[in-house]
Amino acid sequence: MTQPFHSAAETSVTDEVVVHVIVADEPPVSLPAELRYDRSDPYAVCLSIGMTSTGTVDWVFARSLLSQGLSRPAGVGDILVTPRHGGPRHAVRIVVRSPAGAAVLYIAVSAVTAFLERTRAVVPPGAEGLFLDLDRVLAELLADDA
Repeated sequence: MTQPFHSAAETSVTDEVVVHVIVADEPPVSLPAELRYDRSDPYAVCLSIGMTSTGTVDWVFARSLLSQGLSRPAGVGDILVTPRHGGPRHAVRIVVRSPAGAAVLYIAVSAVTAFLERTRAVVPPGAEGLFLDLDRVLAELLADDA
């Protein structure tokens, strides 16, 4: 049975964005980045910061976290997403943490909103389970234990 909400050609979304990065004791810097979504991992988005030629830093987190963070604070732990809080006007604030430290990222609300709309055309919220390949997920989990 075919799903009425997507075409076979639409399986992923990649949008180029600019991320404004603030790290403690460093001047703010603007970097190229990509927001990516793929139907094969229907619950997740990837924020890839930097240029491919010089290396990137990838953060993978829930699409719902990014969506919720547009209107209210969302997340705990390594990724926090909130509506504008200081920083540039009309920006989403994303705090990323790792053992190496933390950074505050700002991405234009319009870019995040457009990206999320495109992901919803690929997999509507609430329909993620229809696209989850449980056999692949189980194989990946078992491979990690080997």
